[in-house]
Amino acid sequence: MTRTIASLTLAIALAWQPAVADDAAADCLALALYFEARGEPTDGQRAVAAVIFNRVSDARFPSNVCAVVKDGGELPPCQFSWWCDGKSDRPRDRDAYAKLRTLAARWVANPPRDATGGALFFHARGMAEPWRVQRVRTAAIGSHVFYR
Repeated sequence: MTRTIASLTLAIALAWQPAVADDAAADCLALALYFEARGEPTDGQRAVAAVIFNRVSDARFPSNVCAVVKDGGELPPCQFSWWCDGKSDRPRDRDAYAKLRTLAARWVANPPRDATGGALFFHARGMAEPWRVQRVRTAAIGSHVFYR
């Protein structure tokens, strides 16, 4: 009986673990979308999400959504300026965040089609390329330009 309960407890814990990881990934993705693309149409938000998923799949970057979003730590330089700018990372617009959290959960469960051409980087239109290394421009979607 004890062995059966232990086995059942382990099975429940293992079944629950991916849901917790997916929840954390959706939270991190939603924050990135909120601070990077909240004013964008869905196509622009999807493109920013694609960059994060592309990085997860690329060996040069961390292998999960939260680690990609937080890459570089909370002090500059970091991958996403909102993460290390010293300001609060708590969304102020609850409705916008709720919408993006719903999209993020959907996209973590089923990553969206990548319209960026495999981009790993992006910046806002009108901004000079911020990198020391030349990158290949792959797309311009919404208010962002995407690069590999």
